[in-house]
Amino acid sequence: MPHPSQRFFALIATAIVLAFFYLLLPGYGPGREQSLLELLYSSWNSETRYEHGVLFPFIIAGLLAYRWKEIRNSYSQGENQGLILFVFGCLLYVVAYRVIQWRVGIGSLPFIISGLIWYLCGRKTFILTAFPVFYLWLSIPIPDIQQATVPLQNISTALAQKFCQVCGVSTYSAGATIFSTNKNWEPLMVDELCSGIRSLMALLMISSAWAYSARMSLWKRALLLFSALPLSIIGNGLRVASIFVIAEYGNQEFARKTWHDHSGLLVFYPMSLLMMMALHALLEGWKPWKKRTVKRTIVTSTTPAS
Repeated sequence: MPHPSQRFFALIATAIVLAFFYLLLPGYGPGREQSLLELLYSSWNSETRYEHGVLFPFIIAGLLAYRWKEIRNSYSQGENQGLILFVFGCLLYVVAYRVIQWRVGIGSLPFIISGLIWYLCGRKTFILTAFPVFYLWLSIPIPDIQQATVPLQNISTALAQKFCQVCGVSTYSAGATIFSTNKNWEPLMVDELCSGIRSLMALLMISSAWAYSARMSLWKRALLLFSALPLSIIGNGLRVASIFVIAEYGNQEFARKTWHDHSGLLVFYPMSLLMMMALHALLEGWKPWKKRTVKRTIVTSTTPAS
């Protein structure tokens, strides 16, 4: 088993090498002038619907800090099986560089890091760090994700009309445009930005970290993870409906501009997170905040008097 100082210097040397290949070495983007991590950072923009990407480094650091005590105490004899992951990651990197596929290049990084952790620190450390390391995959923008906006637009339009009906606002739709039956406000269109695709990807980021941190069985964690899709649809429907309700009972201009631009932060995320918290509470018997206590029975033995 390597001495702790040897393991430390090996990890530092590895970090320097990875920084060169992923942060400093150009070969991607227009003119092949960008490094992998530089291109990943530039891809977190409104066009890809991944503005939330800048949060990933902080969340990954937080997930590692959350389990740091367990990770620190899990070091053991390294295992050669880790080299399989390491070599596979290196091969992915070479292929990505040759065919200029930067997503594949970024995807190779978790294999390399996890493989080295397994090789240097053992299986248990590898298992504890695998999720935070592979969490990086969620930060890679999905190509052509904009194609998913059309069905989400239709769902958001139909759901917003249902919520409007509950609030007493009578509407009808033509495609993605919603009209006031009473002509109390000008028609409003549920455009691509209102489809919810951006909100879905951001909520998936949150639900993944939430599921990892939750102290519950695997199937319950999976349920929390995949709840991102229905909760984002419901939350976005409520957000869109709130625009029409304010246009009906309040100020149409305010609803079209100010409320439309800020309702994501004021309605979508609070409502989605509250629904996710309610689901967590339901899975935990309505008491997710209560620490589990283990009752221990102390058995004392008495020696009979002679």
